Amino acid sequence: MRDSLDELSELAATAGGEVVGDGSQKMEAPTAATFIGSGKAGEFARFCQGQDVDTVIFDDELSPAQSRNLERVFDCKVLDRTSLILDIFAQRARTKEGKLQIELAQLQHLLPRLTRFWGHLSRQKGGIGMRGDGETQLETDRRRVQDRIARIARELDTVRRQRSTQRQGRQRSLWPLASIVGYTNAGKSTLLNALTGSEVLAEDKLFATLDPTTRRLRLPTNQNALLTDTVGFIRKLPHGLVEAFKATLEEVVQADLLLHVVDASHPQVEDQILAVNAVLDEIGATGKPTLMVFNKMDKLINGERKFIDRFPNVVGVSAMTGEGVPALIQEIGKHIRPEREFLELVVPHEASAVIARLHAVAQVVERNYDGDTTARFKARIPPHLHEEFAPFIVQELQTA
Repeated sequence: MRDSLDELSELAATAGGEVVGDGSQKMEAPTAATFIGSGKAGEFARFCQGQDVDTVIFDDELSPAQSRNLERVFDCKVLDRTSLILDIFAQRARTKEGKLQIELAQLQHLLPRLTRFWGHLSRQKGGIGMRGDGETQLETDRRRVQDRIARIARELDTVRRQRSTQRQGRQRSLWPLASIVGYTNAGKSTLLNALTGSEVLAEDKLFATLDPTTRRLRLPTNQNALLTDTVGFIRKLPHGLVEAFKATLEEVVQADLLLHVVDASHPQVEDQILAVNAVLDEIGATGKPTLMVFNKMDKLINGERKFIDRFPNVVGVSAMTGEGVPALIQEIGKHIRPEREFLELVVPHEASAVIARLHAVAQVVERNYDGDTTARFKARIPPHLHEEFAPFIVQELQTA
């Protein structure tokens, strides 16, 4: 429980709040009216008044009725963990798609709670466009929210189709896709930068980046792969948020390989692994080829590996210092090898553009110069480029 409260405190700070205290209560089951007992609620209320608290955040999800009742007791705003995470996501979203996804999750969370905002508007309101003798303001707003949810869902469906078209284009080029997943603040964006030489925003904050970023990764086999950084996961990640981000998280489901990045130095590392696996299961990505990447190895005391060796397919790295990154690139290359034709080609020296193209897109295994006129290559070439190099192919070779 202490670990969860500490994480809630960090989430509140990320959202821009100043935490002045916390508390907990052991109960067999939450109370229907106020989630916590009446005595504990009174204790918290006195603390809030004494410290001039304007917001109380609960680590679990509250029902609309519980939120309303607690606000009356505390005389201040009451949020649950879901509301807090949605607020952070709303601050961090930058792209139109990300903003739509957050708005959808927020509206779905708001819909059953509208009574809390419009409890004072119980009068009937007639006029043009109103049904029958009139409609309450609450019913009007509920209908507007439902209409907005439907519009956003349609827009996100368009995004999903666009992403599907992009994936089909990638599949035609036979570039494999690896998706980086992991607990928030495990160092995913820093690792993407270390692997690809890009400059994606990487901060020591929860949910520093939300919008997916894809970069090209050049492997030692001279092949190209796509590496996608996805939104970070967290314990008790709201189901509605997972649903809203389905269009983005489909990149994870469609990936050829998952890089599960773990903060090896975190005291709750096992819980974080389980939380990530739970989200992967929820989006249908369980069982995909996965490479466990234990990051921040430089922070381990005396190089202690803890329980890392218990996991299969493990690479230890420090994305910040670069330690272990070359070994990780080698491992990625072993796990995502697309089908390639092993061919022998003879190319005239004057066809320098063809030679340059061969080195750019193929894995050149052997090169020999036949006098001053031609060069002979043994290379592995993506099948879709066979026609491009056909005039120079002399034979197909046995795969080595």
